[in-house]
Amino acid sequence: MLSIALLLAVAQGTQSFVVVPDSVVALTHVRVIDGTGAKEREGQTVVLRNGTIAAIGPDGTIPIPDGAAVHDLAGRTVLPGYVMLHEHLFYVAGNGAYPTHSVSFPMLYLAGGVTTMRTGGNMGGYTDFNIKTMIDAGRMPGPDIDVTAPYLNGPGLPIPGVKALRDVADATKMVEYWASEGATSFKAYMQITRAELAAAIKAAHARGLKVTGHLCSVTYREAADLGIDNLEHGFFASTDFVVDKQPDRCPGAQAGRSALTALDPKSQPIQELLQHLVQRGVAITSTLTVMETRVPGQPKAPAGALAAMLPEVRAQYERTWERVARGAVGRTREEYDRMTALEREFVRLGGLLVVGTDPTGYGGVVPGYANQRAIELLVDAGFSPLAAIQIATLNGATYLGRQGTIGSIAVGKDADLVVVEGNPAEQIHDIERVELVFKKGIGYDSSAMFRSVRGVVGWK
Repeated sequence: MLSIALLLAVAQGTQSFVVVPDSVVALTHVRVIDGTGAKEREGQTVVLRNGTIAAIGPDGTIPIPDGAAVHDLAGRTVLPGYVMLHEHLFYVAGNGAYPTHSVSFPMLYLAGGVTTMRTGGNMGGYTDFNIKTMIDAGRMPGPDIDVTAPYLNGPGLPIPGVKALRDVADATKMVEYWASEGATSFKAYMQITRAELAAAIKAAHARGLKVTGHLCSVTYREAADLGIDNLEHGFFASTDFVVDKQPDRCPGAQAGRSALTALDPKSQPIQELLQHLVQRGVAITSTLTVMETRVPGQPKAPAGALAAMLPEVRAQYERTWERVARGAVGRTREEYDRMTALEREFVRLGGLLVVGTDPTGYGGVVPGYANQRAIELLVDAGFSPLAAIQIATLNGATYLGRQGTIGSIAVGKDADLVVVEGNPAEQIHDIERVELVFKKGIGYDSSAMFRSVRGVVGWK
């Protein structure tokens, strides 16, 4: 049964999805992919005790503790819980609004295998912080959340929920305020100036916090020189090579992508930028899930994601998907392939690539399902399955500075685990066959959580 400490941490609403409540658990005959990029290990026993990983080793070499709940997982693979770094608790419903999905999204993320996430932008203000508090208290299922403050951006963005910074002092004030309210990271956006970004980075770093950016007005090289920690959307948002780009002015995302597409990833200008980012320790977040929605020939959202949508939202999504499929709107395959090549080249040069889904676009990126798809797209982009899993687990933990407790399967780490049927190291699509998700040793029924939020995405 649950230990007293774990019982107190899981409220009644959360317990309805718990199928492994025991404080001591032995997973036997399981295949282990540990998240480090190492080859999978067959025939393993993993012992969990009071929320942590107590022992790992070949079957028959690890003693099964007295009273342990034993689960024979022959034919299954256990992976680290996913650590995803560009997630949201809001969803673009297609009417210009960005409603927070406080019920469905935490459930979907956990059901898909995400045990730790960073919000890559906050439209909900205090709502995001309160959702985190509820999850931490066990009042609702969901991942551990690193909450990003509301966006740091200058004038020019036609989204009513985003504040326009007045000046450098305002940027500093905003960072200090939201840090005091519990924000653990900050995100700069497309119309910020270099001076405002510099001030935000200085204020965040003074508190030991990090800054990421979906940029446009500021180039990647400029941001790296200012000390930014992370850049979002791979290289889709880079404006470094736009001819006649004006300082602190966004020339438009398409201009940046077109300029990059015209250059060979092995060319000197590209290589110099990539090496500069690596030398400055800037991580790059891949968000291929939202990018593929604009590329003809890419598949429609999976059946489970479609079933999760409010019927009206699904119909709207499918209409837009058909237009993209016909080439009426969207981006070219050449552009998409060039951007994935840049991500591979960044990693080849030693850069830290992390991953997220960005559930925005025109509605096809649904949490949980999209997190699995994100790993598959990394494989499509040329990474091995084991490397893609490492990007989605240990790399994310490393960026957050939490690699000592999460991100890989090792003795002493939190028992944040995903159990899937099959072997993703050989067939990456097995990543979709989730049976159990353990968060700090408590096992949740993935299918039950997915079923619980059918037909509500776009509403709550």
